[in-house]
Amino acid sequence: QVQLVESGGGLVQAGDSLRLSCTASGRTFSSGAMGWFRQAPGKEREFVAVINWSGDKTYYGPSVKGRFTASRDNAKNTMYLQMNSLKPEDTAVYYCVADIYVLRWPPLRADYAYWGQGTQVTVSS
Repeated sequence: QVQLVESGGGLVQAGDSLRLSCTASGRTFSSGAMGWFRQAPGKEREFVAVINWSGDKTYYGPSVKGRFTASRDNAKNTMYLQMNSLKPEDTAVYYCVADIYVLRWPPLRADYAYWGQGTQVTVSS
């Protein structure tokens, strides 16, 4: 089992920046992708970003591309999501995910076997 714990959420104003962190523990995996989904009230869960193990491949959802950046520090089993130019529509619960097999790129939602509990991000206008 892999446990994922998110941190860094909070309340910010439109235009501000925020950095989310996700730390993995439990079963170690030497190669795997980590990513983020988000879910706003009354909306379906939406893909945000994913990064591969080495950090040289990333993929972003269209609504965040150019504003959000994923990175990771494998020595700390942690990945990050730097969110810039935040908008009120970025308000959501952000979930960290892990795909330990990476059978395809980018992974499908069903490929993410592990999910964190989520961290709330609220952007006021």
